[in-house]
Amino acid sequence: MTTIPGRDQEAAITSLQQRILSCRLCEQHGYIPIAQPLVWGRATDRVMVIGQAPGHRSVAKGRSFSGPGGSILQKWLEQAGFPPRYLHEHTYLSSLTRCDPGRNPKGNGDRRPSPQEVALCRPFLEAELELLRPKVVLLVGTMAIEAFFGKVRLEEVIGTYEERNGMLLLPLPHPSGVSRWLNDPAHQKLLQQALGLLSLWRVMFALQPGQP
Repeated sequence: MTTIPGRDQEAAITSLQQRILSCRLCEQHGYIPIAQPLVWGRATDRVMVIGQAPGHRSVAKGRSFSGPGGSILQKWLEQAGFPPRYLHEHTYLSSLTRCDPGRNPKGNGDRRPSPQEVALCRPFLEAELELLRPKVVLLVGTMAIEAFFGKVRLEEVIGTYEERNGMLLLPLPHPSGVSRWLNDPAHQKLLQQALGLLSLWRVMFALQPGQP
């Protein structure tokens, strides 16, 4: 990855975020009725979260991970030793697509973005990874995990990680009430293994603000 000086990096990320906010490609292609892209994060963030897509609560508040899933994800971070509000104050929040795809037509949670929508947004995600160079990338949910690991079962990857280009990719299950995956005690154990890794990295790489 290319190294960019701090001030130039901040300017580059700000410029990229403005391009994301002005994007209307999915609306123009007819995938969604109205484009309302979200960005959230700072050039200094060393942890990046990649989810599936913003939900309607996040769009309403103008802040990613503002729904119940965000609350659960923050609790997971606290289990790993991070302080309250770390999710929204010290992590860069991204997703495969930047607009709310709308509700699932079958009435079960949010609609999964189509491969075409993900492809339209992918250059933004790649640019964020290149500019931000986060130390830890949390891949939240099946779609985000498979975008980097290919087709896998959650049981195969939760509790494990991969290092790529100096970044530690850590898969996590989706923190959603719609998902039943965590109802299995064995799956809960895998989640705890993942959070154990995150806790180790928090100390090892001084990911917590004010940490020596």
